[in-house]
Amino acid sequence: MKRAATALLVGLVIFGGIYGLASSLGLSTKTLGSGNSVVAACQAATLSTAYTTSYDSSIPGYKVTIVTVSNLQSSCYSMSYSISLTNASNTSLGVVGGTTPGSGSSFTADFTSQNVNAATVANVVVTISG
Repeated sequence: MKRAATALLVGLVIFGGIYGLASSLGLSTKTLGSGNSVVAACQAATLSTAYTTSYDSSIPGYKVTIVTVSNLQSSCYSMSYSISLTNASNTSLGVVGGTTPGSGSSFTADFTSQNVNAATVANVVVTISG
């Protein structure tokens, strides 16, 4: 009985230490950690996304053709971007990259050649860096 109590106590101490370390991991522009968070370095406003579809008999079904990103602020002009379409498990279904425009509040990315089945898209992930 004493052995079991000691093993349980040691296990709780180890679990508590690991849990405490994991909860201290952060994700921001100045820290490195683990997580899934939006870190906006070039603008404060939230970007909006929408996409259009077209029927493709090879899928068969509708595929994503054009993704439009709106609400771009001038502080994010002429920077590299990556747009990823992901499924419900956050697995990438297709990625398109490029450079944001030098003016205007929106831009588009052409996913036509990616042949992404629109029915499987759960998220549009936009990353701007520069």
